[in-house]
Amino acid sequence: METGERERGRVHGDRGGYPVIQHGPRDVNDLISGGSIVSAEAVWDHVTMADRELAFKAGDVIKVLDASNKDWWWGQIDNDEGWFPASFVRVETHSPQSQTKQLFYINPIAAPRLSNTSPKLWVNQDESGAVEALEGTSEVHNGHVESSPNPTSDCLCLGQPVQNRDQMRANVINEIMSTERHYIKHLKDICEGYLRHCKKRRDMFNEDQLKMIFGNVEDIYRFQLGFVRDLEKQFNTDDPHLSEIGPCFLEHQDGFWIYSEYCNNHVDACMELARLMRDARFQHFFEACRMEQHMMDIAIDGFLLCPVQKICKYPLQLSELLKYTVQDHSDYRYVAAALAVMRNVTQQINERKRRLENIDKIAQWQASVLDWEGEDILDRSSELVYTGELSWIYQPYGRSQTRVFFLFDHQLVLCKKDLIRRDVLYYKGRIDIDHYGVVDALDGRDDDFNVSVKSAFKLRHKECEDIHLFIAKKLEEKIRWLRAFHEERKMVQEDEKIGFEISEYQKRQAAMTVRRVTKQKGAGRSGGAGPPAYPPPIDPMNLSPYMLPDGLCQADGYEYGEPKRSTSPFWQNLSRLAPFKK
Repeated sequence: METGERERGRVHGDRGGYPVIQHGPRDVNDLISGGSIVSAEAVWDHVTMADRELAFKAGDVIKVLDASNKDWWWGQIDNDEGWFPASFVRVETHSPQSQTKQLFYINPIAAPRLSNTSPKLWVNQDESGAVEALEGTSEVHNGHVESSPNPTSDCLCLGQPVQNRDQMRANVINEIMSTERHYIKHLKDICEGYLRHCKKRRDMFNEDQLKMIFGNVEDIYRFQLGFVRDLEKQFNTDDPHLSEIGPCFLEHQDGFWIYSEYCNNHVDACMELARLMRDARFQHFFEACRMEQHMMDIAIDGFLLCPVQKICKYPLQLSELLKYTVQDHSDYRYVAAALAVMRNVTQQINERKRRLENIDKIAQWQASVLDWEGEDILDRSSELVYTGELSWIYQPYGRSQTRVFFLFDHQLVLCKKDLIRRDVLYYKGRIDIDHYGVVDALDGRDDDFNVSVKSAFKLRHKECEDIHLFIAKKLEEKIRWLRAFHEERKMVQEDEKIGFEISEYQKRQAAMTVRRVTKQKGAGRSGGAGPPAYPPPIDPMNLSPYMLPDGLCQADGYEYGEPKRSTSPFWQNLSRLAPFKK
């Protein structure tokens, strides 16, 4: 790494003494201008919200072409180009003068994936670029223990000497145990070093503030104590490679869901801490807590980030453990099952975090709809599942009406387009999806409404005789709606399972957004929260054709294959606060 690049890079010790190397957009642009090829590896899935955005899955590699905007970068995957959020990726640079790979992390959430980037743990990088090394450990690259610089398969055990294979598995086991012990200490420091003292100072903190800042960290601490206690029982100190830790993850799998509440609350905690830190009194108080507990020299927000990082690191560690576990090992099938479980946990947590980040967009959309009545969308919903235009009949012999429908979790909102300004919507009501079931309607004469229908479906009330009939223009559109209703029910069930909800603080912040946007209506529409203006790709994203399931006409419910969420026109015009445009 060149000296200038060393000076620009920032190394912050994380919770276990591991580094987090970060580069800002200006640094990345300098690297691009200097001829370096900058590749970004996706840490999170990115679901596109506009036609000029670049969609990707976690693990995809994006070539960064422009990083002049601090929040949104322009990149390329194969032949597709578009905007993507900088916080969703980590960056690798390949200098034309050097073949040595350098890793730079943009998102602090991705920090645990940089557990060790060399045979030693590096800390205390000074201005000249010199570093000091801690005690040497096994070689770990990008959170992955490697025995060869060029692994050729997922199962690296094949063809390796037994002694080397066992040693690599022992290295991974030792790393897992070491990081767990460090993590327990950090949780203890948070609970006893910060939270305990904060509870004593009622003159400085009220109950709501403590709940917002620390969330359910005490519950996480108690859970992790039991989890680590069981890990220690399964750990073979004499022959670590013989340890069987997979069953511990499976036994405690339900307990890991408590991280969802903490991760969802973390953004609020950071905002509240930032507000308090404007007062020197709180700065001195938190510093005194840290020094009394003999904690490492990291600010409180760094410690509070630790649980968020930890839950993201489990799939990486288990993936490495599986890589160095032969199939005839007694722990193999348990590690494989544990990896699937922890990937699902982190995927759901990431999805819910993404949803919470979108609530301001939903609030702005509601502010753009005229004649709104009743409760706010965010009182019950947090995600737009699907939107489109349908013909709608509410009662037998009733008149068919064309409406724009927005399917959120728990509710379906009906709007009408303005006759002249087609980008303006009027609120016309909503349907509580929790009380209705979705039923496919066969083509032909419908007995309930006494009309001929094609590509139709119904919402039937579970307790009374209320029925709503919806008619799509094409069969493919009907299938999309049926799949969307299926996805909405699945989302609601998962939310109930882990207790996902929008906090009152987040609702208040969204309500402030609604009021602010409403006031701005008369003065002109403000820009949205989407990507900055930029020429869209030459070949815009095309939706792949839907495969029609067999026996569609005989279906009497909505049991179709689970879809990928399609790009919604709702988001494409959000920057103009016009939620739907045909």
